[in-house]
Amino acid sequence: MREDAVKYPSPPGTPWVPGGEGYFSGKRIAVIGLAATGLATARILSERGAIVTVYDGKPEDKLDPARVAEAEGIGGVHLALGVAEPDWGGTDLVVPSPGVPKWAASIAGAFARGIPVWSEIEVAYRLAVAPILAITGTNGKTTTTALVGAICREAGLNTWVAGNIAEDEGKRTPLIVAAVECPADGVIVAEISSFQLEHVHTFRPKVAAWLNLSVDHMDRYADMNEYAEAKAKIFAAQTEDDFKIINSDDDMVRESSRNIGKGIGKHFTLKSIAQIYSEQSGYLHGNFAYIEGKQHSFNASPKGDVKSTASKFICIGGEPVIDFLSLQITGNHNVRNAMAALLMVAAIGIKKEFAVKAIEAFRGVAHRMEFVADVAGVRYINNSMCTNPAAVEASVSAIETPLVAIAGGVHKGGDLTPMYDSLKRNARKVVLIGAAKQEIADGLRTAGMDAGDVSSADSLPDAVTMAASLADAGDTVMLVPGCASFDMFSGFEERGAVFRDAVRGLESNTD
Repeated sequence: MREDAVKYPSPPGTPWVPGGEGYFSGKRIAVIGLAATGLATARILSERGAIVTVYDGKPEDKLDPARVAEAEGIGGVHLALGVAEPDWGGTDLVVPSPGVPKWAASIAGAFARGIPVWSEIEVAYRLAVAPILAITGTNGKTTTTALVGAICREAGLNTWVAGNIAEDEGKRTPLIVAAVECPADGVIVAEISSFQLEHVHTFRPKVAAWLNLSVDHMDRYADMNEYAEAKAKIFAAQTEDDFKIINSDDDMVRESSRNIGKGIGKHFTLKSIAQIYSEQSGYLHGNFAYIEGKQHSFNASPKGDVKSTASKFICIGGEPVIDFLSLQITGNHNVRNAMAALLMVAAIGIKKEFAVKAIEAFRGVAHRMEFVADVAGVRYINNSMCTNPAAVEASVSAIETPLVAIAGGVHKGGDLTPMYDSLKRNARKVVLIGAAKQEIADGLRTAGMDAGDVSSADSLPDAVTMAASLADAGDTVMLVPGCASFDMFSGFEERGAVFRDAVRGLESNTD
């Protein structure tokens, strides 16, 4: 058992049981969901002596045959497929996959019988021996997680990047896999979603960051307060030995983080130190990453003419760390991501020079503002990971050239007005796809966009062809869905891959 496990009891009313390597032996554990996380959880718990049953509400003929075969090959694991409401008699623990909502009948049945329900990341934490650096937020999680991972690797640490992030094309490493594989002298960097945080009790990252909060997943949560409560659990079990990294510019994040957990607060903001002191005089500037301008003088010609230019620096503790111009990822949202990453790695003692080198080399992640190609003078950007209005707003405002946007998919609930307004302000043409295309078209017209500037396509390849015909040399065409992908694709990764292939088809047609 982890020596620290007993220090962090679960919230009132939640059955608490210690974890650890030996705890699971002989326990009857139900894993809900035959996806990658569920499979990994079943395998690892079975290897530790648990009697595991994997439940999935879908019948076998509706599931991926490869996953069914993999599960059948795990010794000591039983399958119960097509079972939506299991009989929990004799069950010691239920571990739902992140995609299973907390109001599902299977979860409700476990709660009704007083059976503990743990997220996979809760199990992972109890098995881990390496420190965990965890990142959550509505947007920017993947970029920040990848950036923190890059810095840790630059510093020579044995680094596992895991959780809700796909480092390889479409392939995620569940946190539970990293937990059992990463040695004590390594570090685990994890992207954590609100879904994963719903059933945590002792999950205690050494460093945790909450990047932002905006409307998303309103098909899962009753309102923004419930969504914020799930996110805030990332800090709940932290002690005075841990660190919580907070976006001080986001009112809801700042207020929701104020009285939860005991971690040492570190804040990031796009404000200057003078603004911080005037607004939040109780804080020490050493606990902030902030912005300062600096004037540079230089010789502009062989004659010795002197000119000056202003730069903006990310500063921590009163010292400039990195110039904005050194960042290869654009937009204020990425400045905030870099700030969060800098504070996180500083908290575990990584030297500034390693962080700066990694940040300067970082070009972003697949499907997030990913440059695909320049075809006939038009830049094509794959932003398939953009699945909510706030992400649309941040992405399109970062484009400095005329924009043709491809948007649409499955509306996840919530108000899309910020998406309509940002597309109206920043895009000269919009091509729509997916189940929500008519709803978005109506919203864009209400926002004041001319009907002639909004088109629809039946498929993403058709949308790329249409956008190419609408774009002029010097324009940018960006896939910026603002919606989920499941009406047309298996996930955002497939959507982004289809976009890339369609753009490369344009390249071949111009050869």
